[in-house]
Amino acid sequence: MNRLAGRVAVITGSSRGMGLAIARGYAREGAHVVLTSRTVASLTGFVEELSQLGVRVLPLEVDVSRPEDVERMVARVDESFGRVDVLVNNAGMPMVAPSEELDLASWQRTLDTNLTGSFLCAQAAGRVMLRQGSGCIINIASLTSFLGFPGRLAYSATKSALLGLTRTLSSEWAPRGIRVNALAPGWILTDLLQSVIDRGALDPEKLISRTPLRRMGTPEDVVGPAIFLASDESAFVTGQILPVDGGWLSYAFM
Repeated sequence: MNRLAGRVAVITGSSRGMGLAIARGYAREGAHVVLTSRTVASLTGFVEELSQLGVRVLPLEVDVSRPEDVERMVARVDESFGRVDVLVNNAGMPMVAPSEELDLASWQRTLDTNLTGSFLCAQAAGRVMLRQGSGCIINIASLTSFLGFPGRLAYSATKSALLGLTRTLSSEWAPRGIRVNALAPGWILTDLLQSVIDRGALDPEKLISRTPLRRMGTPEDVVGPAIFLASDESAFVTGQILPVDGGWLSYAFM
């Protein structure tokens, strides 16, 4: 449908999982895409794949927790395309540990990546968007933004804080043409989650039985909502958090 034709979209953490799925979806809709990862080699194969859709693809090596990397990323995008239309703050890391055993270094590393990284990217991309008078930022939140999951203190703290970041930036920047929203995916069967299941740390049947739609999500389930929030179809939507969870949050029984 080319709902994003000609727009420039930066997707952090786009070498796999939801980030890669969103990048593919945006490219199919005509957006030029900027792929980022801590190792640019992990992006190589996807550059050719997405370029075949007739869009420009820029792979960049970025650690979103490092301000200099983020500034360099946005400067490179601005230099290459002259604008930034969409930013998806997808880069993040899990952290699972009993709260009484969570060490400060692990806590700080999780905050630096999941929360500070989103702030740095939103601020740097936001400056370009403010200059051009338009733009869209999508933060990737989580079920842990709303619910307490044992052993996920640092991760939950970052994902909860992303809701405040989303609402504040949306209120501040809306009069200047920038919309800021968040997606809150539920149990999405990425390679990372599959590895947790394979280790026996999660029972997929319990997750499915607790989900009203009676299945786990796939990365592709997040693509449609991500396209909607980036497109003109959501032109009057800002400051919102959209769960993509198969009904998990609305279901009251185990």
